[in-house]
Amino acid sequence: MYAIIKTGGKQYKVQAGDVLQVEMLDKELGSEFTIDEVLLVGGDKTHVGSPTVKNAKVTVVVTKQARTRKVIVFKKKRRHSYRKFGTHKQSFTELFVKSITSPDGQTAKTDATPVVKDMAAERQTRIQTKVEDSRARAEAGVGLGRAAAQTPAPKAPKAKKAAAPKKKATKKVAKKTASKRSVKKATKKTAKKTK
Repeated sequence: MYAIIKTGGKQYKVQAGDVLQVEMLDKELGSEFTIDEVLLVGGDKTHVGSPTVKNAKVTVVVTKQARTRKVIVFKKKRRHSYRKFGTHKQSFTELFVKSITSPDGQTAKTDATPVVKDMAAERQTRIQTKVEDSRARAEAGVGLGRAAAQTPAPKAPKAKKAAAPKKKATKKVAKKTASKRSVKKATKKTAKKTK
């Protein structure tokens, strides 16, 4: 038996024993609740809802409340000097489908047990182990780089070099030679002024 349920504005096809990720729900970890928005129940006999199937429900258990992997959001408009960089992590709730009940009263159950994971507690234990590992390495002197592992020998002072004599800059005098054209122009101007 399977069912199509609606939650978070999306539709999901589920069977007993399935684990699915849905939009974030405000529920406690390990809590069991029923979803009444069942659009279709399939199996030996199909029940189609208009819009939902009456007296049909899906029992689920919250197994995880977490966030997805980081997604890069990059926007760019060419030739306008517009670039925008951002990241996004979507929150989700992981559900374990325990049973499906049809309007006839038939139920499909699973024998599997839900595995509840507290992601906040796991994150704290990971951080704690990293801190302990770094402390142990610091005490042993491992992984701190060459500078910490080897003590440098004292260096002898450097001998000063004798200063080299400075070179004198020679000035070049540019000689202007009057070209024939400039001479002709000057004579024409003086000739016009005298007239």
